[in-house]
Amino acid sequence: MASEQEKAQKITDLMKQPKFIRNIGIVAHIDHGKTTLSDSLLAGAGLISEALAGEMCFMDFHEDEKSRGITIDSSNANMLHNLDGQDYLINLIDTPGHVDFSGEVTRAMRATDGAVVLVCAAEGMMPQTETVLKQALKERVHPVLFINKVDRLINELQLNPEQMQERLIKIITGVNKFIASIAPPELKDKWLVGVQDGSVAFGSAKDKWAININTMQKLGIKFADIRDAYATNNKEKIKELAKKVPLHKTLLNMVVKHVPNPTEAQKYRIPKIWHGDLESDIGKSLLNCDPNGPVAFVSTKIVVDPQAGEIVAGRLFSGTLRKGQELVLNLAKQNVRLQQVNIYRGPQRIIVDDIPAGNIIGLAGLKGVNAGETISSIEMEPFESLKHLFEPVVTESIEARKPADLPKLVEVLKTVQKEDPTIKIELDEQTGQHLISGMGELHLEVVTNRIKTEKGVDVVTGPPIVVYRETVEKESGTAEGKSPNKHNVFYMNVEPLEEPVYNAIKEGEVSEGRVKKKADELWKKLSDLGISNTEARQYRDIYKGCVLLDTTKGEVHMPEVIDMICDAFEAVVNSGPLAHEPCMRLKVSIEDVKLHEDAIHRGPAQVYPAIRDSIKAGMHQGRAIIFEPIQVLQIEAPLKFMGEITKLVQRKRGQTMNIEQEGDHISMRTKMPVSEMMTLASDLRGATEGRGTFALVDQLFEKLPRELQEKLIQQIRNRKGLDVNQ
Repeated sequence: MASEQEKAQKITDLMKQPKFIRNIGIVAHIDHGKTTLSDSLLAGAGLISEALAGEMCFMDFHEDEKSRGITIDSSNANMLHNLDGQDYLINLIDTPGHVDFSGEVTRAMRATDGAVVLVCAAEGMMPQTETVLKQALKERVHPVLFINKVDRLINELQLNPEQMQERLIKIITGVNKFIASIAPPELKDKWLVGVQDGSVAFGSAKDKWAININTMQKLGIKFADIRDAYATNNKEKIKELAKKVPLHKTLLNMVVKHVPNPTEAQKYRIPKIWHGDLESDIGKSLLNCDPNGPVAFVSTKIVVDPQAGEIVAGRLFSGTLRKGQELVLNLAKQNVRLQQVNIYRGPQRIIVDDIPAGNIIGLAGLKGVNAGETISSIEMEPFESLKHLFEPVVTESIEARKPADLPKLVEVLKTVQKEDPTIKIELDEQTGQHLISGMGELHLEVVTNRIKTEKGVDVVTGPPIVVYRETVEKESGTAEGKSPNKHNVFYMNVEPLEEPVYNAIKEGEVSEGRVKKKADELWKKLSDLGISNTEARQYRDIYKGCVLLDTTKGEVHMPEVIDMICDAFEAVVNSGPLAHEPCMRLKVSIEDVKLHEDAIHRGPAQVYPAIRDSIKAGMHQGRAIIFEPIQVLQIEAPLKFMGEITKLVQRKRGQTMNIEQEGDHISMRTKMPVSEMMTLASDLRGATEGRGTFALVDQLFEKLPRELQEKLIQQIRNRKGLDVNQ
């Protein structure tokens, strides 16, 4: 066995040879065995003992991950693997399966080129498998498939070898159908997984064995042999299987053969995730994963280490990073000096002198970095912002139990938002009461618990509050807004945004942000969505699913005020006129302006109020309404509880979309308002004697029933201390 020093030296050598690097993430539904699989892979690589693999949860560093038995944070490790006498460096990211932590998956996928999609043989492809696979495919990450828990087909479902094969083929077909519906057209055929080419493996992470077509043919193993080992519960035969076809070997061989190396992957990934000029020096360097080009690094995770401070984990797409280097934060618009470059060995970090492009690494000593930041050696077009599939829809107030802890809590909340960008925090320094928004109750519970146990601040939280959206039902006509000095007048029109454009923004096909003068890609995309060329060129700002257009002609001073108009438009989108809730699906057009000749009379203090007033007036004219967050759920339970579940769904203003029955088990798709879901977990347990579970499939916003609109608006305004009669 090679010593740790020899391994570290091999890793350092391989980091400089992109063709021998594979960057992978493990993605799956909760409890399908990702962390057990990671343990088995790390044991195979000699990072942990064989005996502890599957129990140690090496990649779950936080106490709450071990106590809850779920992965909450993505975590990195690198390991060596030898195939046919050649060493390879595998950079591995283990990701969470619970939907409340799906933001971790999105960020991990930006750093990887391949995803090991894990599916339970007994349960098949579950809603969260679809969610995480969708996130991977959107980032152009190449999938391979591992069907885990094959032992359950024998022990629990009592299937014979032919039935086992049928079940596995059904899973592969389902996964391929999903890949075909999401993958980019030019990559679709290459990315479908198949038994014949070896891009599918079967096994048991718990028992540390895996097979695919190659190992079955080479070693003459049949499904009948596997069934025989488990049907007789022969522990020796199961151990023999793990020796004959060790999981780490089968799986990492599959990764090496099917996942592209960074140089290959960046050729098709960069045009999707970076919208700068591909013909420029930095563009060419990114496409070629050039270690000699300018530095371009994307941060995907911030971990605050009590000793080392903020550690910025992410992917280096171009150039070489060295200790002491001067770097640029392109979004924060500031210069920083790099103090330390690290590689990962699970929770350990090893300091190295320099690291070239193509690697997943950690940087220390950088202040002011957020997840999604583009860090480079020259000023450059930032990478596309990380687009999370679901938005925070549940909010709690949080305050320090002891007033003396208030300053510490403010700092801790800022740190929490850095570590988990899917958490949204609103600080009110005057009252000391702050709002924290997350994906669901569990998300907020975990964050609050960590603030208490790991950050050492005793906090009190209020009851969960649902975040609604404001929008309009029809076109407003012209709404006027005058500046306080009466020297500037703005005429605005507000209407619902076209469905195709809104969906394209939501899906990340149309990038958010202020529109540059030359935006050929955006204009082409809008044109494909049915927007006229003239209108596409009038787009000025795309923000949180709303758009601002400038339809004025020949206004000389417009370029000087457009940024201020965008600021004010974004302020209204963040806080609408009905109940100061965020807005969605708004299309705001500047129809005409009358501006004072002298710049001193058209500054921010004049422009902001005028724009805010005119957009809000336009929204009232366009019949402003409240939309509520709805979650599409998949409920799994024994058939005999179907009546009880149906009653429960109806009681919570839910709708049943479809029901599938397999034997004495049902799978029910329902739509339910988030406001009615606060006690769903316990209610479902009660209705099914603890045997029912649910998983989130999708999240959308729908119009709140008319009879509830007025009452809800008054409640929210009361809660926020707003004038109820306004």
